[in-house]
Amino acid sequence: MFKEIEKINSRPEPFQYYTASELWTNKHTAKQMLQYHLNADVDVSSRNHAFINQSVHWITDHFKVAAGTEIADFGCAVGLYANALAENGARVTGIDFSESSLDYARQAAADKGLNVNYVQTDYLEFETDDKFDLIIMIMCDFCALSPGQRAKMLSKFKTMLKSGGAVLLDVYSLNAFNQKTESTTYEKNQLNGFWSPDTYYGFVNTFKYETEKVMLDKYTIIEAGRTRTVYNWLQHFSPEDLKSEFGESGFTIEGFYSDVAGSPFDSEANEFAIIAKKP
Repeated sequence: MFKEIEKINSRPEPFQYYTASELWTNKHTAKQMLQYHLNADVDVSSRNHAFINQSVHWITDHFKVAAGTEIADFGCAVGLYANALAENGARVTGIDFSESSLDYARQAAADKGLNVNYVQTDYLEFETDDKFDLIIMIMCDFCALSPGQRAKMLSKFKTMLKSGGAVLLDVYSLNAFNQKTESTTYEKNQLNGFWSPDTYYGFVNTFKYETEKVMLDKYTIIEAGRTRTVYNWLQHFSPEDLKSEFGESGFTIEGFYSDVAGSPFDSEANEFAIIAKKP
C-alpha cells in the first residue's frame, strides 16, 4: 500500500507522459466532455456561447472571412466555431479526437445545410494537401502540448497555410501561472462521476514546475478492476515566449490580444491570444 501511495504522489518530469486519448476517446469521459461543450453558460471544454458569438464576429471581420475562405479548426470539438464560420461562407475543416463530439458537429452542420469537413484523428497526426487561409486552435489547446509537440504543430501549420495565411490561438499567461499552487486531494467518485459510471476513488496531484512554467494535474483513478492515470499538462507563456517559438518556425507576429475576440492585450490577464502569419 505504501508503495502505491508513493507512486500516486510521485512527480513526473515535465510532459513525461501524454494521455490525451484517455480523455477524448474513452466513451464515458467523452460523453461527459460533450455535456460540458454544450453547456452554453460555462467556459469548460468550450467557451461560453455568448463569447463564441462575439469571437466569430471578430474573426469574420478581422480575417475578412467570406465565400471560399479556407479555414482549419484544430480541436474543433462539437463544431461551435467551425459551423458558425461556415455559416459566414468559409470552407471549414474541423479536426478532433472525439467521435461523440464530431457526431454532434456533423449533425448540427447537416441541420443547417452546411458542408463542413470533419476529420476524426489526433491533430498531431493530421495530414492534408489542402491549403488554408486561416488556422485556429482555441481554448488554450496549444498549452497542453510539449515543446516538441508544439514545434511539430507549428511546422504543420506553416506547411498547410497559404502564403500570407494566419494562425490564431490562445494560451495561458504567466500571470495565471503565478496564481497557481501545488495541492493533493482525494475523493470518492471525484468530479461527480466524471471518470467512470462505476464506483472509483480519485486522487488529484497538482504539481508546479517553476523553471518550465508548467502546471500538471495528475489524476489517478482507482476502480475495482483497474487503475488509470491521466496527465493534464498546461504550459504558460509570456508574449516573448510565443514570439520566440513562432519565430523559430518561420512565422511573423501580427499582434497579441487578450482573447480570440480581439480584446486589447492586457498584461494582467490570465490568458492572451496571438495572430501569427506565414510570410
